[in-house]
Order: sequence, then C-alpha cells, then structure tokens
Amino acid sequence: MEQKITIEPVTRVEGHGKVTIHIDENGNISQSRLHIVEFRGFERFVQGRPYWEAPVLVQRLCGICPVSHHLAAAKALDVIVGAGTGNGLSPTGEKMRRLMHYGQMFQSHALHFFHLASPDLLFGVDGDPMIRNVIGVAKKFPDLAVQGVMMRKFGQEIIAATAGKKIHGTGAIPGGINKHLTQEEKNSFLNGAEPMNINKMISWAQDAVNFLKSYHKANKEFIDGFAAFPSNHLSLVRKDGALDLYHGVLRAVDTNGKKILNDVDYQDYTNYILEEVKNWSYMKFPYLIEYGKKDGWYRVGPLARLNTCDFIPTPLAQKEFEEFRAYTKGKPNNMSMHMHWARLIELLHSAEMMKDLLNDPDLMKGELVVKGKKQSEGVGLIEAPRGTLFHHYRVNEHDQITMANLIVSTTHNNEPMNVAVNHAAKQFMTGQKKITEGMMNAVEVAIRAYDPCLSCATHALGQMPLEVVLVDSKNNIIDRVMR
Repeated sequence: MEQKITIEPVTRVEGHGKVTIHIDENGNISQSRLHIVEFRGFERFVQGRPYWEAPVLVQRLCGICPVSHHLAAAKALDVIVGAGTGNGLSPTGEKMRRLMHYGQMFQSHALHFFHLASPDLLFGVDGDPMIRNVIGVAKKFPDLAVQGVMMRKFGQEIIAATAGKKIHGTGAIPGGINKHLTQEEKNSFLNGAEPMNINKMISWAQDAVNFLKSYHKANKEFIDGFAAFPSNHLSLVRKDGALDLYHGVLRAVDTNGKKILNDVDYQDYTNYILEEVKNWSYMKFPYLIEYGKKDGWYRVGPLARLNTCDFIPTPLAQKEFEEFRAYTKGKPNNMSMHMHWARLIELLHSAEMMKDLLNDPDLMKGELVVKGKKQSEGVGLIEAPRGTLFHHYRVNEHDQITMANLIVSTTHNNEPMNVAVNHAAKQFMTGQKKITEGMMNAVEVAIRAYDPCLSCATHALGQMPLEVVLVDSKNNIIDRVMR
C-alpha cells in the first residue's frame, strides 16, 4: 500500500489549497496533486445584476489584484456599450486605465517578490521557518524590506489616483474612465520627495533585477534545475509582437518557440481554449483545443509573457529582456524559478511605463467616455500580474448579465503548478522515511514561483490547519507534522 503526504494549506500564497503526495512501496513518488479546496461562485453571483455593476462587483474576488478584475470586466463591457476593444476608447480613457494597470503590476510584483518569495531565497528552502518570512527579512535585510514596502506603497498610490481607492476602486467604467489625473497628483508622482517618486522606483526596480541576477549566479544549479520542465506558453502581445500588459492579441508558443496560436483576436477565445473539470479540484484545467487535453496545456504569467513577446517597448527592461532571452539562446525559458527573474523585469518595465504615462498630457484633459451601438456580448482580456485574465459576459435587453465566464491566471497555470509540484516532490521526497519542514516548503516553493491567487480562482471558505501525515504501506502513521 502506498504512503500519502498532505500539505494543507499551502502557505505564502493568496488563498487556500492543499497538496497530496503519494509514495509507492519502493519509496518513489507515484502521484502529486495541488487541490483547490475552496469554491468560487462569482460567475453566478453577478447574473441578474445590471452590467455596469460588474467592474465593481467582480473585483471583490480578491483584495490583492482587484484592479485586474476591474479592468478586465470594464474591457468586456466596452464591447457591450459599443466602444470597441483596446484603442476604441478615448486617449484619456485608455491611458488612465493603463496607468492604473501598471500601478497594479508594480505593487503586486513588489509584494510577491519581497514579501512572499524573497524569504526562500535569502534564508534557503530549508531555512528556519521562524525567520523564513517577511518579518525575518525585515530584521536581517532592513533596506530590502523597506524597498519592498515603499514600492508597493507607490503602486497603491497610483491606483488610488486613477481608480479612486487603493482597493476596490471605481475608476474604470463601461466605455472609459470617470476622472482625469490632477496636476497635484502628477507632480507628486514625478517629483515627490524621495523615495516616493518615479525615478526612485525605477532605480529600485533595477536594483531588484540585479539582486536576482546575482543570486542566480551564486545558486545556478538550484535556480535552473528546480521544477524545470517543457511546456507551451500563452499571453497577450501587442500586434507588432511587443510586450503589452493591457491589450493585444493572443499568442501561444510551444516549448521550442514555434507559434501554436498565432496572434488571434481574443473575442474568439472559445474557438481556441476549453476548460477540463477534474473531480479532485474546484479549479478547472484549460487547454488549447487543437492540441487536446494531454498536450494543449500551457503556462501564463511573467515567464510566459517573456517567452511569447518579441521585445519590450521600454529601454531599461528591453536591455534586461535581451539578457534573459540570451540565457536560453533565444528559445523559450522553461525553468520555473526563472519566473522570478521575468517578474522583476516586468517590475522595471511597469515603472518605466508609469513614467512615460505620467508625462502624457492626455491624462489631465480630454474625453473620458466613448459609447456606440450596444452589443449583447463582450470579452475582456488583460495581463494580470499572475497571467492572462479572461472576463466574458452576455447581457439581455434589460441590461442584466445573463452569463459570466471568468478564466483567471491561476486557473491557466493549474496544470503547470501540478507538474511543478510533482517535480519538487520527486526531487526532495523520493526514498524519504521522515517528513521535514524543508521538504514541505520545497513543494510550496514550486507553487509560489507562479504567485498563485487561489482566492481569484475560487471563493475562500476560511483558514485551514496544516497537517502532513506520512503513512506506510500497511496504513500505519509513521510521521505527522502540524503547524
């Protein structure tokens, strides 16, 4: 009889999940699974509501990345109110939304790297859990901790200025935006006292990239070899192939870089993507229809975006991108821990984009809302911090939502995270007779690389304890760890 290890909940991620690992009689890993044990009901909650409420309602999915849901819903409703997609908005409407979005990308990437991921890098996967956390980082590396806090604060202030509030704002409305940026807000972001100005944010973002590259150089075997596996990659790209986190066309490449989804209109995503349901998780498993369930799964997020795009349209991030792509000789990067490297390049790109936008006069004047011939259906896509986010709505003649389908970033990454868990389990637990905290954390490190937001992918029911049980072939408990 095989042994079974359960890790519940997974820590230092947004939301709650558990991992089960099965070990056969020979001590080999026979199965590893990431279970999402919460239930999401938002696709039902919004039915019957007036469509204009959706951008405010759906961002209640999460307090970490509400802006992503806010904007994805607004983009879907742009289609419904006849404003078209992407550049169909007024220059003011699109640029204010972009500033909001890049503020969200900046604060979320800073939060993940400095607060959630850096403890594993600074103290080691098997470091003392009493200090392997953000408090431990603050005590031993105070300058790094301050940077993380202040970078997130800056991004949150950008969100407040564009959305009205730092969390669950109301700035994006169907067809545009509901405010301009004020001169006072602009001056504060561009020329505020250090460290709260955009130039300092760009400098700190460069420092973060350099820190990760130095860590990689000193820990190459771990960073390159941990949970590395071939996969497809999917994201939005600008029509000219540039990295674009707000709008574009859908592109997917295989593990060798061949385009397997060639810059298609995301309004037609149902022609290309389906979701599989499995009985051991509340989270679905998306895949490309043409390649089937077995071969059609893909990764999304920072790593995927840098694998699918041709270039980054800001100079400092483009320079880092060239180094990133050169490391794999131009081929897609399939190393899970390089997700952190890609994420920090996007952090730098987001800071550069915010500076460009803050210097654009369209933010302070111009038409806020555009509308045209109403449609009954619309799809909105955006590159959220964790990856491609789909919002799809239908409305009736009474302006009520009749159908809502949300495919969030973490859902797209469901299969890749399960594969990563299996790789980590095989690497650290094969042949082991006793569970260690470091073994458990190694599995979580594989998941954390994807910065999953389980609250977005599901609907939280509450806190759960962590218990890991090791059972022998006769079903006797030989080890138990709780926290």
